Amino acid sequence: MALAEITVIPSGTKSPSVSKYVAGAVKILQQEKGIEYEITSMGTIVEADLNTILVVARKMHEAAFAGGVQRVMTLLKIDDRRDKALSMRGKVESLMVQLEK
Repeated sequence: MALAEITVIPSGTKSPSVSKYVAGAVKILQQEKGIEYEITSMGTIVEADLNTILVVARKMHEAAFAGGVQRVMTLLKIDDRRDKALSMRGKVESLMVQLEK
């Protein structure tokens, strides 16, 4: 299992507000099977196998174009650990343990 942060940044829109385009990208995640995600104010955290993440990131990127945007920048940050299981919850729990020390 891998984790990724996906941030879709539509550019060249008629308004500085881009939430409707971001919503279109998140709707892609709502339709996917076998993927966990958490929406944050600056991006979306995704938990799935690496291939699924890569496919979904492209779909999210393309969703902004489908919404009429002429330019899209997508940031993709991947955490792929192979020595032990990795999860969104596990990473936060590990951090909380360290903060208590």
